[in-house]
Amino acid sequence: MGEWKIEEMTLPALFEKARKIYSMDCDSATDQEIIKRGCEALETCDEMINKLGLFSANETKEDVSTSNLKYLLVPFYLVELTERLSNRDRLEIVKTSQAKLKKFITFCEAMELVPEEELQISAEEASDTPAAIRAKKIGRFRRQRAAEMKLQEIKERKERRGRSLRASALSTPVQAGEEDALDDDGEEEREAWLTTISLSICKAFDLLEMLKKEEEMLSAVREKQLQNGDGEITREILDERIEMAESWHRNAATRMKSTRPVQPITCATFAQDVVEGRAKVSEAHDHKHQPLIFGPQSLTGGRFTSERERLAAQVFQPGHRLPTMSIEEAGLKEMEMMNKWQEMNLKLYEEATTSWHTERPKPGAPTDEDEEEDEEASHQKAVAWDDWKDENPRGAGNKKLTPCG
Repeated sequence: MGEWKIEEMTLPALFEKARKIYSMDCDSATDQEIIKRGCEALETCDEMINKLGLFSANETKEDVSTSNLKYLLVPFYLVELTERLSNRDRLEIVKTSQAKLKKFITFCEAMELVPEEELQISAEEASDTPAAIRAKKIGRFRRQRAAEMKLQEIKERKERRGRSLRASALSTPVQAGEEDALDDDGEEEREAWLTTISLSICKAFDLLEMLKKEEEMLSAVREKQLQNGDGEITREILDERIEMAESWHRNAATRMKSTRPVQPITCATFAQDVVEGRAKVSEAHDHKHQPLIFGPQSLTGGRFTSERERLAAQVFQPGHRLPTMSIEEAGLKEMEMMNKWQEMNLKLYEEATTSWHTERPKPGAPTDEDEEEDEEASHQKAVAWDDWKDENPRGAGNKKLTPCG
């Protein structure tokens, strides 16, 4: 695998990279470095997801978009990769993995992704009998097997459709605009991710039970070592850990003077760009919207005087994404667009009603000279007619025909 920088990658690319590492078979010492990079990538994904606020405790699986469903698997993938690491304190890994698995299962339960059978088994506390344990394992194995078969069916169906599309494309050219209709498999992708999450939940329950038993054994071994007189080795280990803890606290106190928690992203459009891979979290986003404060600071109306007040003011925050602009700002924006449109129409109207095209003579139209000649000719005709009427009074030609003539 080539070199890749975690801080320069977007959330979709980072998750896809970590998922490929999760799907690999890593056993050698060289692969341990790859697993560590995968753990770092998943931890960064978890931080980005929390910062973007992709999921809410009030949502269910129907409220989550298809493109965001896969990010629910980040804690489970992180535990699975952490279990593959070696040369570390096993008891610490077991405790950390248990905490992450419980968080993953609890969140999936809130999203209504945990099967009803599993919830009933968890509710029954007195299920330690061999028959109950056996029934629980059989039911979980059947659900896991059904999820694996469903994923395999979706994969085969997608491959068959791809082969048929390629064959039809060779025989009949695909017209413009039909490619999206042929590749429209959003429902199938959602079904695949939901099935993958269901399979991961089954594995998480099994792994959690195994880690609980392992923790009990490791704790018993450690207590036995203490009782058997391994005091010197234990004291050395304790001294080393105390020194490491003190060093960590000193470094944290030094960093606290110059570092502050990262401000959350309040611009909904920028958050969507980060999710879809068009932007990075590290990039600066310019927007004038200031989020409303619903905590105690909104009552006092003053400025923050300490970090404690700033954190306390962010306690009562809405669970939904805040708008990027107010109604007044949107109205002003539309008014500005309307004014520009009216100015453009006025300019076009002025150009259309100018005199340059009305004063310009059309082809074949009479000029001023022609009009003067026509007026002179009509005047001469009228004079000639008046003279003829004077010379020929009314009835002069009929005098010889009268009886008295």
